[in-house]
Amino acid sequence: MEVSGLTSGELAELREGVRSRLSWDSSVTDDELLKLIENELFQKEQTRRMTAAERKAAVNRLFHSFRGLDALQPLLEDTEITEIMINSHNEIYIEKRGELQSVNLGFESPERLEDLIQSMVGRVNRIVNEASPIVDARLPDGSRVHVVLPPIALKGPTVTIRRFPQNPLGMTELIAMEALSQEAADFLEQMVAAKYNLFICGGTGSGKTTFLNALSQWIPADERVITIEDAAELQIRGVSNLVSLETRNANSEGKGHIGIRELIRASLRMRPNRIIVGEVRGAEALDMLQAMNSGHEGSLSTGHSNGALDMVSRLETMVLSGADLPVIVVRQQIASAVDIIIHLCRFRDSTRRVSEICEVTGFREGEVQLSTLFRFEEEKQMNGRIVGQLKRVESICDLRKLRSAGLLGEID
Repeated sequence: MEVSGLTSGELAELREGVRSRLSWDSSVTDDELLKLIENELFQKEQTRRMTAAERKAAVNRLFHSFRGLDALQPLLEDTEITEIMINSHNEIYIEKRGELQSVNLGFESPERLEDLIQSMVGRVNRIVNEASPIVDARLPDGSRVHVVLPPIALKGPTVTIRRFPQNPLGMTELIAMEALSQEAADFLEQMVAAKYNLFICGGTGSGKTTFLNALSQWIPADERVITIEDAAELQIRGVSNLVSLETRNANSEGKGHIGIRELIRASLRMRPNRIIVGEVRGAEALDMLQAMNSGHEGSLSTGHSNGALDMVSRLETMVLSGADLPVIVVRQQIASAVDIIIHLCRFRDSTRRVSEICEVTGFREGEVQLSTLFRFEEEKQMNGRIVGQLKRVESICDLRKLRSAGLLGEID
């Protein structure tokens, strides 16, 4: 593969030439580094067959390999790219404006990609190697990074980068994008203000984290909020009394692991008004439910599911994976802890919308009971875009928290 008018071998040779010059002085400025790269490049015979644009691209690529993230740097600088998927060192896909597409970029070798991976995970004190080949990390700009190394990844080192805007979308923007209706947004604002426990669910890439960020804008500024995540990516604005906790992987000796469960338990001793768990995926679901049931109302979390009812089943499975409890007890815990479930869906036209808002109405005959409050109804498809509305189906039944918050008169 050619990169910026150079073959992978030529690029590696140039990089080594610049590196040998840097070995004499590692404190060069960015401008000095650019001069070094240009001098090294223009001494090579292959420069003569390159266009001006190719020369500039080659200089930038080499510069980014020393001071940036190599082939990824131009992708990270494109604000319209929301996901970068590296299947192997010479196979990269991106998501841009909701569409997947391949890009003519790559690394000259799997080893070069592995070097970059170690640089990324090392910045946030994460470890990834053959013994522990899967890791979650983040970049300085807040992007979430998921890495899988060989032998698990058969084609070579695999990296998935989920990017988030520097200024996260608020509820006003989501309404303008028709992700939900104004009526539904007004309803959810009252739910957050009245401290109902909200659970956001949906498939991969459905916008759960974005929606959680938007909901958090309604948390009163005088409350103390604790966020708990595997890799910190939430962008809570407007709350000054905020503590953000992040899990820690085990060290090379297999010691020092701190997971979501430990962080939830620790957060209970930090006097939180609300606890926000970025995503529950396993046995920590029990600790989250117990926190919601022990006076920490107004808590929020997210999880993967195909619908509100499916999320209840998945929560049940998560709890049972780490606790020897009767199923009926687990279901009672879910019914008493979770108040509202919001399901997000990525539709066939690549739009992300709220497809359903349900109330957990209680526990009867051994089952968690749900009532659909809002449901998206598709009307037609026009110019490739789905046209429909998130319509009110029922009114909320449990008014106790609204009454306690003095907001009962503001709900239809």
